[in-house]
Amino acid sequence: MPVNYATPTPAALFPVAGVRLGTAEAGIRKKDRRDLTLVELAPGSRAAGVFTQNRCCAAPVTLCREHLAGDGSLRALVINTGIANAATGEQGMVAARATCAAVASLLGCAAREVLPFSTGVILEHLPVDRLVAGLPAAMADLKADNWHAAAHAIMTTDTVAKAASRRIELGGKTITVTGISKGAGMIRPNMATMLGFVATDAEIAAGLLAQLARDAADQSFNCITVDGDTSTNDSFVVIATGASGLEVDIASPHWPALRAAVFAVAQELAQAIVRDGEGATKFISVKVGAGGTAEECRQVAYAIGHSPLVKTAFFASDPNLGRILAAIGYAGIADLDAAGVRVWLGSNEKNADEEVLVSEHGGRAASYREEDGSRIMKNAEITVRVDLGRGTAAATVWTCDFSYDYVKINADYRS
Repeated sequence: MPVNYATPTPAALFPVAGVRLGTAEAGIRKKDRRDLTLVELAPGSRAAGVFTQNRCCAAPVTLCREHLAGDGSLRALVINTGIANAATGEQGMVAARATCAAVASLLGCAAREVLPFSTGVILEHLPVDRLVAGLPAAMADLKADNWHAAAHAIMTTDTVAKAASRRIELGGKTITVTGISKGAGMIRPNMATMLGFVATDAEIAAGLLAQLARDAADQSFNCITVDGDTSTNDSFVVIATGASGLEVDIASPHWPALRAAVFAVAQELAQAIVRDGEGATKFISVKVGAGGTAEECRQVAYAIGHSPLVKTAFFASDPNLGRILAAIGYAGIADLDAAGVRVWLGSNEKNADEEVLVSEHGGRAASYREEDGSRIMKNAEITVRVDLGRGTAAATVWTCDFSYDYVKINADYRS
């Protein structure tokens, strides 16, 4: 079960003008499940994306990069689960191109205006014939209010669908930002998440949209880790349909509010992935401050968030907190003065503001009592706060614990 997270209701996911979504059962890997999603976009829509830094990236990632290399014009997305179409060589590229061509034929657009996405098992070939055969059903299901169904259709090992939505008033118009994501394992995005899609009906120029996608990823999906593994298929796409009639540029007084709304949706989706991490029982915020640079703060935060020893201690509610100090020490800051580092453990639960100083002056804090650490670690939401004593920079990473179920889920993933 996810940690303090539930999928928003269909009514809480606001339609975005210029976007329709449809799902279908294509039988790509398993029968009797909706595993194919088609997203149709109004003419004039633009998109920008950021993708995995894994050098063994999937064929759909390669093709998405190609299709977005122009002006960002886009008419459709097609998403399948079950098979990742990764490590599939030239046959994988052929399948991805055939998928785009089939969608383009149905919608009457160019193949380069279609972005393909796949998630699932790596090193297995995509049954493109089944995918193409399922497209008419997905097209027949196209509806503006189908975000909830689409969020479910893109799931793999997720236990809940992940979605978020905001409405803001700008220039006398109601602007909508809605998004969905999927992911629960193989999460240490080096750009974004397994799959994430955010759309708005504002009009945004291609160059600014690309910057917005990068910035949103850096403030959300690039701040999470479940298990430290970067997927072959990580993709995060921001879409602007322009259907509201409101054009927003960086000089516009509306830009800060729109940017903030996109960031809020992206952060909610990213945190939902961690809350639903495979086998997770706890949601942990690692906040590192007083660093020389934001990058070194993130480096330390990820060292803590990735550590299996730290994560298993949190699962057991065992205040073996020397493991946190060890992670800080091996994070890679060559001139770090351990005597200047302080560490606190706090509860991140609602209506709880308890925080305990664990370490200072290079060792255990004189005021620290193990029973205090144990009490905090029993919470489902916990904060680790680190002061590096080096400057004013800061960074936050969200992670989860490691439980027995993580091993079970991944041992049985292909079953």
